[in-house]
Amino acid sequence: MIYLDNSATTRPCPEAVAAMTQALTENWGNPSGLYQFGIDAARQLRTARRQVEAALGAENDRVFFTSGGTEADNWAVFGTARRMGKRGKHIVTTAVEHHAVLNAMKELEAQGFAVTYLQPDAMGQVDLEALKAALRPDTILVSVMLVNNETGAVMPISQMAKLTHRVCPNALFHTDAVQGFLKVPFQAKTLGADLISVSSHKIHGPKGAGALYISPRLRSFPPLLLGGGQEGGLRSGTEATPAIFGFAAACTAGATSFREDTAREKALLEELAGHMARLPGVVVNGCHAAPHILNLSIPGIPTQSTINILQDAGICVSAGSACAKGHRSHVLTAMGLRPEVIDSSFRVSISRETEREQLEQFCMVLERQLLPRVR
Repeated sequence: MIYLDNSATTRPCPEAVAAMTQALTENWGNPSGLYQFGIDAARQLRTARRQVEAALGAENDRVFFTSGGTEADNWAVFGTARRMGKRGKHIVTTAVEHHAVLNAMKELEAQGFAVTYLQPDAMGQVDLEALKAALRPDTILVSVMLVNNETGAVMPISQMAKLTHRVCPNALFHTDAVQGFLKVPFQAKTLGADLISVSSHKIHGPKGAGALYISPRLRSFPPLLLGGGQEGGLRSGTEATPAIFGFAAACTAGATSFREDTAREKALLEELAGHMARLPGVVVNGCHAAPHILNLSIPGIPTQSTINILQDAGICVSAGSACAKGHRSHVLTAMGLRPEVIDSSFRVSISRETEREQLEQFCMVLERQLLPRVR
């Protein structure tokens, strides 16, 4: 199998598997236990939190574990609405966010909030001036993703956060960094965002773990779950230590080779994009600024047909976001692309495990089995 759908999920790295196995077979105590076995588990949990904080560039004790990116996004959006709702009812986001943010926004609109959706340009980028024009005295939240999961567009989060805080000092800034964490360089403590969502299974960790970074600038933030007071009282419930320990191990492994991995991925992706752009019948969508995501179309061949043909050849690609099956891409639609381009689009996403030979095989199958169908 040639796996080219790493933005949907990644294969857990050996370090993550080892950490999870140990947590399931040896260190399976409850961190809330007051005996030594539980105390040891709590110590390991603290170590795991420090590992994630180090990879994220965060201050100590500002990372709170969740079940994944969707939960972290929901907590950031709904938590801000609860915390700031009396100050204003206006929110700014983009039309190309992940549905974990967009559907949360729809729910808030049903509750009486006004949401402004910033539109991207034809390359998938959102303009800083558009954000400036959208900000209002009653704006309480701006939520913009760091890296778009379908096109690889990288948003100017640092400048956007700075602009938001200057124009609307009381507003909070959230970024969904699920596709940006350990893919594009940033430090949580200097990025300027008040809230940052990340996920484990996008960085060669296990599914079922993620985190929300809450800046120390926020002296309080509404809890997500009430109960026994875990996660600083913000997300109660016994911690999923096997998944968390695997997440932490993946963070350490990924951070260690981050520069080399992303440079290699970027070189492979640029080489692939350049080759695709030279092929008659292939359209490259968006700016693919991130090192791991490339969106392509072969007008005349429906997306599902492309996926099926590639799958028969042992190659896995995606129809865009893995979390929005069966729908026309809202990202490409917002970019204003032609319907025939949107309806034939698919995403290739690589990781540090991707080899040049695998991409060469993908190109060969595309040229020999797909392109002849439109000539």
